[in-house]
Amino acid sequence: MEKLLYICFLFVVPGFSSAQLVSGSYYGHADVDLSGIHNNYLTELVIKQKGTRVEGIFGYYFRDKYQSYFVHGHYDPQTHEITILNLPMTFYGSVSTSNSVDCITNFRGVVIHSRVGSTVRGTFYHDEKYKYTCPDIKVTYDQDKTDNHVDSTISVGPVAARIWKPQTDDFVVDAIKAAPPKTESAAAVNVPVPTDTTNAVVAAVAATPPPPNPVVEDKKKIEASFAERKPVVNQVFLVESDSVRLSFYDNGEIDGDSISVFVNTQVVLTHQALEAKAFNLYLHLDSTRDVNEVSMFAENLGRIPPNTALMVITDGKNRYQVFLSSSLTENATIQLKRKR
Repeated sequence: MEKLLYICFLFVVPGFSSAQLVSGSYYGHADVDLSGIHNNYLTELVIKQKGTRVEGIFGYYFRDKYQSYFVHGHYDPQTHEITILNLPMTFYGSVSTSNSVDCITNFRGVVIHSRVGSTVRGTFYHDEKYKYTCPDIKVTYDQDKTDNHVDSTISVGPVAARIWKPQTDDFVVDAIKAAPPKTESAAAVNVPVPTDTTNAVVAAVAATPPPPNPVVEDKKKIEASFAERKPVVNQVFLVESDSVRLSFYDNGEIDGDSISVFVNTQVVLTHQALEAKAFNLYLHLDSTRDVNEVSMFAENLGRIPPNTALMVITDGKNRYQVFLSSSLTENATIQLKRKR
């Protein structure tokens, strides 16, 4: 069975003074550097830079599992070389995506410009400790000339639309509709007072409410705090599918930010730490609504306020990115609208 790995970089950077810009979207394939093994990886590279510094997202597919990381790297304007260190990549020989082994690699690639377009040729080099188990991976990317809006829309291509799906360590959320009306609890219903003493004791025990569930109580506190904060809509995105993947990263220094995620004002995830490695939420949109809302609730402000995140939205054909910033008084919100 052919192994498939999809690699995505997204570097967030302002302008570059050189006549040769490296910003752009690049697509290609990568091969394990072993005799007889070919086309193991399907790759994408979407980059921008700020001077000699690059930062953004490194992500990949292995078989049917997607992982991604927010990364920092270096760009040499003299040699046009991009370097990114310490990239964990699933071992090409892993037989299971749920119990796979990572190889730590360092990426070095050179941007080559020509009249027909630009390419990036490079290698994911194995760490010295793993030289007997993790082979190097060579890659060649071609620039996508049709992508002129790498700041807002990143085209993934038709192949990626067919291969990603949730795994056991991802979060899957079905369509979130309006909350059902509250019903009167059993404890609030009037219970006739029995005349028999034994029956009275049994009735009293039955009427005693159960002890509070810490998880439920914690969720109620978060919901109450969410309702008190002001929703701030960042952007509206048109999506072409009834399901989307939302990937959340800490887009700066990892400083202990923790969030809850609400869909259509209902909490779906709590106590999710924002880290370099993204957590993925697969959301089935409510078709009865013109607009579905996704909100980020800041559970804390980390060491460096406010609570900030990069969200990448994938609908199977298009990719969008948005930077979210939540505080203890505001909830960052985006709206998803199905394209008709």
